[in-house]
Amino acid sequence: MTQASAQASWPLMRGFAALRRQDLPIDILAGATLAAIAIPSQVATAKLAGMPPQTGFYAFVAGSAAFAILGSSRRLSVGADSTIAPIFAGVLAAMAGGAPQNYAALAAGLAILTGLVVLLAGVFRLGWIGNLLSIPVTIGFLAGIAVHIVVSQAPAVLGVLVPHGAFLQQILKLIAAAPRANLACIATAAGVLALIVAAHRLSPRIPGALLAVVLAAAIAGVWHLDQRGVALLGPVAGTFPGLSWPALRAADYLRLAPLAVLIGLIIMVQTATTSRSFPCADERPDVDRDFVGVGAGSILAAVSGAFPVNASPPNTEIVSESGGRSQTASLVAAGIMIVVLTWGGGLLGRVPLAALAGVLMFVATRLVRAGQVIAVVRSSPAEAALILATAVAIVVLPIEWGVAAGVGLSLLNGLWASARVRVQPMRPIPGSTVWWPAEAVNDPGPPDPTVAVLGFAAPLTFINADAFARQFIAAVRPGRSEVRLAILEASGMVEIDFTGGQALSGVVARCRAAGVTFAVARLESLAANAAFARQGLRGLIGPDHVFQSVAEAIAALSKASA
Repeated sequence: MTQASAQASWPLMRGFAALRRQDLPIDILAGATLAAIAIPSQVATAKLAGMPPQTGFYAFVAGSAAFAILGSSRRLSVGADSTIAPIFAGVLAAMAGGAPQNYAALAAGLAILTGLVVLLAGVFRLGWIGNLLSIPVTIGFLAGIAVHIVVSQAPAVLGVLVPHGAFLQQILKLIAAAPRANLACIATAAGVLALIVAAHRLSPRIPGALLAVVLAAAIAGVWHLDQRGVALLGPVAGTFPGLSWPALRAADYLRLAPLAVLIGLIIMVQTATTSRSFPCADERPDVDRDFVGVGAGSILAAVSGAFPVNASPPNTEIVSESGGRSQTASLVAAGIMIVVLTWGGGLLGRVPLAALAGVLMFVATRLVRAGQVIAVVRSSPAEAALILATAVAIVVLPIEWGVAAGVGLSLLNGLWASARVRVQPMRPIPGSTVWWPAEAVNDPGPPDPTVAVLGFAAPLTFINADAFARQFIAAVRPGRSEVRLAILEASGMVEIDFTGGQALSGVVARCRAAGVTFAVARLESLAANAAFARQGLRGLIGPDHVFQSVAEAIAALSKASA
């Protein structure tokens, strides 16, 4: 069955489209492995989000169920995510004013708005939004989030009170409290972290986090660590709540809206990256449909008493490495979580908070992409500065403003790259009809002074339209040089907006006024051709002055222009 026919036959539950009976045992095993990896991380992420530990299970079950029905990827795993949890935790705490019931309602309201943002982005096929964060900015963003995770878990690791105040003040208070640290807490967190690291190096499929947390709980019980200052997780509700809408006013949703848009963007970026990174061999990623599934997951999580969910790269990687072939793996993991929560809540309550902190410390280390940092530094020092600037913004500014600054830096970097494109003189490659930037052509031979072939390898938009016009005119020098034929080599001009069209019209008028014939060659982009038609550029230039190659344009017009 082809991908297209599978999609037509499975308008819902496309994550099961290629499921065969013989795949079920593999998917069930992959689901059990996923559950073993995800159980401790979901509990830890719920604590990171400022929510009761059982809400991590609610988030995973809701996210998995909604995505299995509405998503497309066969392997993508959805649940509580440590990337977005620190972002909304501090903001919601300030909005809630110290009232836990208000916090829970705000978290659910945020999940509804965030889910709508992501779901509607999928419905209106805005998958390209997933590319708005450049790799250097994403690296810096994750590094900054890692710092927030480490600082948020430091009190549990050290066994000290949670400091209050601005983020930098919290760091200073933790440093001051370090001499009073509880060695039992430090040993617990360090032991859990070491065991997870060792297990992960042996194989990511080994449930190191689960083994470490179970061992820590057992040691805490045998040695009565709670009597030595090691705080335990405490009671965990062993039931799933009924579905209910959060009790919020319209004004509350308005206050949450900017944060929801910001988190929605991060979810879209992570979902798109994860979906494209772990497809099955015969699967073509459908990012838009995956947005629908993840967005619906946040909405279902909200009415289940949880918070926004996200695609999880580590959990999806586990499904992939375990050979999972369908969303059966995620549903099996969700089923195991229901069983654990229903009958194992008492055991979860005995887990030391320092053990969960160790789990999150491991997550933080995974967020720091040292190899990618080195690669960026070597290949593009200017973009390496973006990594540092984004990480510093996430750490120094209020986290939501830091994230917004990272998004802004990413967009500015893209705009700057587009604005830097220059009009390039083109020369023929000897022995061929191919024209190439003159600086890259070896021994091109003497140029024809009456013909100027100029390329522009970028969309022609308001960002660079003025520079394009000035540079084109400066290269042709209409009326002040021997040039009689100016050809725009437009193979890289994939789009033309209104401002770009006006600039191009001005260039054509300046050339014609000086007796220079203007032509366009290799306008290959369908979008650019459509813009030519809409803006009247084809009629202005003349259909007989638009060619499929530079050689064809010169052959047709050079003698006529002489």
